[in-house]
Amino acid sequence: MAGRRILVVEDNPLNLKLVRDVLTAFEYEVVEAHTGEEGVELAGTCSPDLVLMDLQLPGIDGYEALRLLRQDPRLGSVPVVAVTAFAMKEDRERTAREGFDGYLGKPISVRALPGQVSEFLSNGRNDAP
Repeated sequence: MAGRRILVVEDNPLNLKLVRDVLTAFEYEVVEAHTGEEGVELAGTCSPDLVLMDLQLPGIDGYEALRLLRQDPRLGSVPVVAVTAFAMKEDRERTAREGFDGYLGKPISVRALPGQVSEFLSNGRNDAP
């Protein structure tokens, strides 16, 4: 799956650097956005294969950004994964209910991340045909 484009929407510079460094080491192309608005705009122009979306962002949050992404027909088959420090069962259930295709808890596991991304890319959208 190397060479696939991953859009990472994350406002924390340390978290963004960690994800970028790990994914680029596994030959993924990483596109970075720091706000929900920027993530939505970039998703429409960079044709990502996967979006990793922080939920707590300045401006619009990850849930609103997801709603906007789902309205764009060009992005219909792109899986969007919630990335959050909220690790309660209810939080995971809400992300699924809101339409996220997966969930990654923070802190991000450097060891597990490449396999998790590969799995999300293989599985695609939950509602894809």
